[in-house]
Amino acid sequence: MTNQKPIADHLFTWPSNSPKLIGSRDTETGRYFFPSKMSNQHEKVELSRRGKLYTWTVQRFLPKTPFIGGDNPETFEPYAIGYIVLPGEIMVESRLVGVDPKDLKIDMEMEVTVVPFVKNEEGEDLMIFAFKPVN
Repeated sequence: MTNQKPIADHLFTWPSNSPKLIGSRDTETGRYFFPSKMSNQHEKVELSRRGKLYTWTVQRFLPKTPFIGGDNPETFEPYAIGYIVLPGEIMVESRLVGVDPKDLKIDMEMEVTVVPFVKNEEGEDLMIFAFKPVN
């Protein structure tokens, strides 16, 4: 089995069968942030696992540098990205997985998952968060 690790620390709970995004909340205003802000005024919080799809599009071209994906113009495959509203907390941008873009619907219920993104120099899968439809 391939070794896996998060692409960055403090983005999501890891390892977990039910991952959650890690954000922060301003202790004075109650406002949520993702990625989290680290200061005396912000407390770390695990965000809701589920939310609603606010809007989406399909990334049809290879992102420009500093994108670190393992694709090149010949291997790139389009993928869906969208904004997910986590009720009472925040809206996050995310890759959308586990669904054909033609089946995406505004306000459909989505949940966070963790998927492989690219391999690092040590051959480990770097994992990213994504959202998938709730079945």
